[in-house]
Amino acid sequence: MTRKVVQIIGVPIDLGQSNRGVDLGPGALRYAGLAARLEELGYEVHDSGNLPVPVRESLAHERQNNYLPSIREVCEAACLAGQKAVEMGRIPIFLGGDHSISVGTIAGVTQQQPTGVLWIDAHGDFNTAESSLSNNIHGMALALLLGRGFPELVAIGGAQATLQPRDVVLIGVRDLDAGERQSLRESGLTVYTMRDVDERGIGAIAVEALAKLGHRERLHVSLDIDALDPQASPGAGTLVPGGLTYREAQLLMEIIADSGRMSSLDIVEINPILDSRNKTALMAVELTASLFGKSIL
Repeated sequence: MTRKVVQIIGVPIDLGQSNRGVDLGPGALRYAGLAARLEELGYEVHDSGNLPVPVRESLAHERQNNYLPSIREVCEAACLAGQKAVEMGRIPIFLGGDHSISVGTIAGVTQQQPTGVLWIDAHGDFNTAESSLSNNIHGMALALLLGRGFPELVAIGGAQATLQPRDVVLIGVRDLDAGERQSLRESGLTVYTMRDVDERGIGAIAVEALAKLGHRERLHVSLDIDALDPQASPGAGTLVPGGLTYREAQLLMEIIADSGRMSSLDIVEINPILDSRNKTALMAVELTASLFGKSIL
């Protein structure tokens, strides 16, 4: 039987947010043994290294507009890398960096065919420049993918909107700005908050989320590590109490894996500077292993 091939693509960008350190995420994940763990599961793994990302200190001239030109260039490169990986029949894993990378990664993996997206995150990432309290572009990524916001980012991949509301399910949301909350209510997106998880259980929500994306053969998982509770992931870029437990996150990954539809992955917002002995990256590697088919028995 031909082995499935994984393409690891590092996108060490920290321009989309204020907290420094998430640019070190790709190295932390590699150090935690991501490639070896996938090889143990029978995958052939190719690592493309990191896409070039300018250092923030070299971009003083972009500070006033929140590094938008450089974020666009990085996202365009991520789009092209994702498109090429899919065309080669590989499963791309994008290592962030902040969540702004998803504007490019998802644009890339959807070029060949429409893809459903599971957005696993403490935040909605549905702000625009008008609603954002911070003006950080990582908090606008999902809105941009749905055609809302800066035209130069919306246009990445050549579409007016990369995704439609019926193609996205958010899981683990618990921290929203006021304007963002209203926009999400009006958007038509399916959103499972942490209250939903508490009341219904992650297993039922995972099954229902997959059913809501049943019209799409392929699934992209965009995993912001702050979806987990800080006790499980202390090295996250934007910590918010009350998130998924490690076991809840494992079960979510296992149920997605059981569907056989997962075709690409983002792992974003790991900040080794805030971490303890690379705990968060090690945890993310084990979640990835579950997503790629690791089972207890």
